[in-house]
Amino acid sequence: MSALLPFHKTILEEIHDPANSDLLILARGLGLRRILCTLMKIYDGPTNLVLLVNAIPEEESAIGEELGIMGCRKPGLRVVGYEMGSKKRQSLYKKGGLISVTSRILAVDMLQGDIPTHLITGLLVLHAEKVTPLVLEAFIVRLFREKNKDGFVKAFTDQPEHIISGLSPLKNIMKELQLRGVHIFPRFQEDVKKSLERRRADVVELSQELTEAMSNIHHAIIQCMNSTLQELKRSNTTLDLEELSIDNAYFRSFDLIVRKQLDPVWHKVGPKTKQLVGDLGTLRRLLSYLLTYDALAFNAYLESLISSSTSHSGGPKIHHSPWMLTDAANVIFQEAKRRCYVMSERNGKQKQKQKQKEPEVIDLVDDEDAWAALDEIEGTTGTADKGKDKMKETAIEVKGEEEERPSWLPDGMNPVLEELPKWTMLADVLQEAEEEMIRLESLRKGPLNSPLGNNIVLIMASSARTCAQLTEFLSCINHSAPRGAKGRMMMMRRLSVYLWWKSRLGEGKTNPGMLDSIPSVVYGPYDHGGDGEVSEALKKKDEKRQEKAMSRRRVRGGAPVVASSSRRTTGGSKNMVIDQIRSEAADFWETQPDLPPNSEDADMTLLKTLEESEFDSHFGLLTPEQTVLIRAYSDDTDDRLLVEIQPRFIIMFEPNIDFVRRIEVYRSAHPGMGVRVYHMVYGNSCEEHKYLAGIRKEKEAFEKLIKERGSMLMPLLEETREGAGWDDKIIKTISSRVAGGRKELNTEPSTVIVDMREFGSTLPSLLHASNLLVVPATLTVGDYILTPDICVERKSLPDLVSSFNSGRLYTQCEVMSAYYKHPILLIEFEEDKAFFLEIPSQMKSYVKSTAKCPPKKKPEGSAEGDYSAPSIQSKIVLLTLSFPRVRIIWSSSPYATADIFKDLKLNNAEPDATAAITVGADSDPDVGAGVNAAAEELLRCLPGITIKNVGYVMNKIRNVTEFCEMNQSQVQDTLGVEPGKACYEFMHRGDR
Repeated sequence: MSALLPFHKTILEEIHDPANSDLLILARGLGLRRILCTLMKIYDGPTNLVLLVNAIPEEESAIGEELGIMGCRKPGLRVVGYEMGSKKRQSLYKKGGLISVTSRILAVDMLQGDIPTHLITGLLVLHAEKVTPLVLEAFIVRLFREKNKDGFVKAFTDQPEHIISGLSPLKNIMKELQLRGVHIFPRFQEDVKKSLERRRADVVELSQELTEAMSNIHHAIIQCMNSTLQELKRSNTTLDLEELSIDNAYFRSFDLIVRKQLDPVWHKVGPKTKQLVGDLGTLRRLLSYLLTYDALAFNAYLESLISSSTSHSGGPKIHHSPWMLTDAANVIFQEAKRRCYVMSERNGKQKQKQKQKEPEVIDLVDDEDAWAALDEIEGTTGTADKGKDKMKETAIEVKGEEEERPSWLPDGMNPVLEELPKWTMLADVLQEAEEEMIRLESLRKGPLNSPLGNNIVLIMASSARTCAQLTEFLSCINHSAPRGAKGRMMMMRRLSVYLWWKSRLGEGKTNPGMLDSIPSVVYGPYDHGGDGEVSEALKKKDEKRQEKAMSRRRVRGGAPVVASSSRRTTGGSKNMVIDQIRSEAADFWETQPDLPPNSEDADMTLLKTLEESEFDSHFGLLTPEQTVLIRAYSDDTDDRLLVEIQPRFIIMFEPNIDFVRRIEVYRSAHPGMGVRVYHMVYGNSCEEHKYLAGIRKEKEAFEKLIKERGSMLMPLLEETREGAGWDDKIIKTISSRVAGGRKELNTEPSTVIVDMREFGSTLPSLLHASNLLVVPATLTVGDYILTPDICVERKSLPDLVSSFNSGRLYTQCEVMSAYYKHPILLIEFEEDKAFFLEIPSQMKSYVKSTAKCPPKKKPEGSAEGDYSAPSIQSKIVLLTLSFPRVRIIWSSSPYATADIFKDLKLNNAEPDATAAITVGADSDPDVGAGVNAAAEELLRCLPGITIKNVGYVMNKIRNVTEFCEMNQSQVQDTLGVEPGKACYEFMHRGDR
């Protein structure tokens, strides 16, 4: 664990006091996790109960490991998950210490009293930028403050850009978390600046220019984005679309910004606007793929876009992407193709000319007299055999590289295979790092001492895909090749895969059986036959190679060269390879007379005979000088990576401002260690613009936060108490049967019984904020119980559609109607989205389709566009016809739902939690079925019968035989139309 820097200590001195509640906003890469773990170490103790909230599983694991390194091991950080029972959680809470718990579990435990809220020392809330009135963290803080006034709440965030949208965003976060102090530490803060600028790493800025083709594609994509943005603004003049600019288009959040602006009117915009929004996301990805994908992968992605835009089913595609019809798009497609290959009709003539120019090389390799004549001309004899052999080896390699075209390459295709310019730059940087290692090694042997650290070369990239690409490139790099062609072998293998994929794309279908015949990147491009046989052409080619190899001279005094095919065989040829390996192994053991016949004993004896030096050379770890570690950018875990491996050479293959600061912290925390950083970036590209725009956006965000903190009025924290807000509504129950509607005194608080599964939504938090007592329970029927007679089933729009498709909503309404007097279906919309069920254009198409095709069943011979599935409105109408007592409530947002629930509870009695839990419990599998357990288990296996209606079915029939003898109408009367039909067809399928 590295030492804390001065600004880390300053931050800890300001926020460590448990008597205060604070919000810390820190720039990314400055060690937020290190500060958090140090603070948790300070609070660690059996007498303290500190809860970590809103941490993802990866963060929990990393924080636990870092605390273990710091010495907090007994017991360390304990994680509470869904697999832990209620009793185990209660005992864990009573032991105290550091505990990480999910927000959903903590909210339920606080409501049920499973955790001693008054004994909690404090809460540590991560990702404070996500806190809104709708999230569970705000709910937890309100529950915490109801019973605990002395505990602290400390929130942390390193995402300042997410706190600048809206009106007074910093004030809103502090209000929801009930905080009084805020500490802002950007990179330009005085303490941070002094701490990081004392020791600086040796940074080498490398700017790589794009190739001509890549530059043309880059400019064309920018033109398409500009035209698409202008068209989007012209189509929506009433909206505020100032944030839609090219600078913002470089970031992933750009798609969210566009949707956030258009969501309130999404049901009003036409298909053209929606197509433009989708095109902006596609073009943004193209900019990124241009700089990270190889030429073949980028061209394949473009061809998939063309194929998807031109494909249609049942009729022509109406709404094409407008940018694909522009001149700039033509430049993109043509240049991307030229980066991969060019087509020529004179390939045969060129091949003949090439053969006429190369007889000298071939004769030089295979003719002994030619080598003797060369010795006489150059005056080399005897002692120059090694140099002569070296030249012959080079000639053989040249001959191998300039052989005739591969058989799998189509006629007329000349591969270009333009490589990414950074690949060559990476090879040069690695060569420079190796030379620097040699220089430092000589210094260490001399009078000077070398700097601390390891000679491991750390390469950081933006994604795992890029890491895999670089790993493949470095594994087959050809250092003797000219610039721009060092990865030719890898690109040729990828070309074979690309040609196979393109042939399948041209057919317009995917055959699963062809997966085995994909030309593997590992085994070479010859795996085209899926029948397991090698073609005659390849056999003849192998025979020619063997003849030529046997006729050559021995190289460097070695044995005659034996040609072996490196390609992978399939089918019957696999058995041949296995037999060959077995025979070679048997021949080897025959040549070892001193070894026992048992294979395991032979292996052990062979290992013992190896000297220690030979064992290390074959089976030992690689030395740091030979180790190149390639890793993708991550979160604060990268800080520990730098501390553990202590690399002396760091190559940032792609720019990342967060990792730059991590290197600054790492260098400042390790004085005397020499660190050289190679910062690679494409000049005048979206990569450079994105890097600079990210720095500018973060700086502007910090400036806005500092300005808001200077002019912000501290939020007034309400003195909440348990039962607050109920005094003014104690007299709320009216009985019309007592003296003509006399008011009666009711001392019970307004209660809402909420199903456990509903705590994943925002509604329980808002109900509690509306001074309603939220009681969590495991309900069999309904989601919310408002009164003894009112049961509510809540559905969001996606859940409503899936419930209709699966038939689950029909069963739920049936059970609610059976047990409650007033069953209610609540359809809740999202706050920032349109309060509309379906898009008008879809409704028009549905009306036209039903007018053309009124029958339920699709008529034979009709076109695909003449029929569409029933709309959501028609399904709701059928639901109301089937269950007349079910009432439907439309809510525009969770806030509106909380107000509706309060209105429904007026002048009504409060629900009983025990009674609500027992409703429908006879159909709960945990309760048991007594003597009818076998029959009930059999009924549950039938389609259409669930745990909610199995009790109803058992009350209607005497035995299973009677149920099987029912006709289809009787089964439908018992289960419903669709479930009854499914169940009947399942039982009588043998009669068809």
